Amino acid sequence: MLRRVLAVDGHSMFYAQQKLGWFFDPRRLMELARQKGEVELGSAFWYSGLKEPNDQRPFRDALTSLGYTVRTRPLRDLGGEGESRHYARANLDVEVAIDLLTVAHRCEEVWLLSGSRDLDRLVEVLRAKGLTIIVFSTEGMVARELRNAADRFVDLASLLPQLAKADSPTTGLLRRPSISPSQV
Repeated sequence: MLRRVLAVDGHSMFYAQQKLGWFFDPRRLMELARQKGEVELGSAFWYSGLKEPNDQRPFRDALTSLGYTVRTRPLRDLGGEGESRHYARANLDVEVAIDLLTVAHRCEEVWLLSGSRDLDRLVEVLRAKGLTIIVFSTEGMVARELRNAADRFVDLASLLPQLAKADSPTTGLLRRPSISPSQV
């Protein structure tokens, strides 16, 4: 049985999904990663930056109940007052690298949902350890270096029927087909 690890860069995926016009359901992502019981999902990580410690609390609690290990860091405050406050991305690349290197010995495949160029060296190291790395993102939102370092790239746009949330604007167009391993 194939052993797989799932790592979701929440920041990168938020913007990729906005570009696509629909949001994926974390539960359906887990189902897809398990491929109807044909794959052992060893670990699932979700990384997210927070403006305040209680930001996204219900969402993070839901992710935890689904089986994700949720890692957070505060967003960097670039100054400003009140509504004009500017926040930068929370850099979680180190956490992604530590987690994936820690579990690398007990998996054969990594699904990395990110577009960050900063992860290309991590992907190269994991591949050198014999792991297959599949990067999920969308055109125009994934760094060329990351895409080139991976074994495969999957455009999230092609997974709308399998991943879209039930309340996405495109739901009326969806039917839930069976998931075939060749699609991933």
